[in-house]
Amino acid sequence: QVHVAESGGGSVQPGGSLRLSCAASGSVFSIVGMGWYRQAPGKVSRELVAVITNSSINYSDSAKGRFTISRDNAKNTVDLQLNSLKPEDTAVYYCKIWTGDEMGEISEYLGQGTQVTVSS
Repeated sequence: QVHVAESGGGSVQPGGSLRLSCAASGSVFSIVGMGWYRQAPGKVSRELVAVITNSSINYSDSAKGRFTISRDNAKNTVDLQLNSLKPEDTAVYYCKIWTGDEMGEISEYLGQGTQVTVSS
């Protein structure tokens, strides 16, 4: 089993910055991808914000140019730097980890989420 824990959320004024961190622990044998989703207030679905795999980095259109995802393979951590925050970035941010086994089967693990609130 893989445990995923996020930290770093909080409240900030528009234009401000936050750094979210996520650590994976437990039976972490082969991480193939790490990413961040968010769920805005009143929304049922989660939006993919950024994902980093062994070969690529991808951002949502809303994240491009403002958010930066980074990964530390040795520590099994992934960070998301949020800059130039806007009120519409207010959401619960979730970290997701994808692992692969020797059979090529992919498993995914989601954290409990961390609240980001952008308000003046």
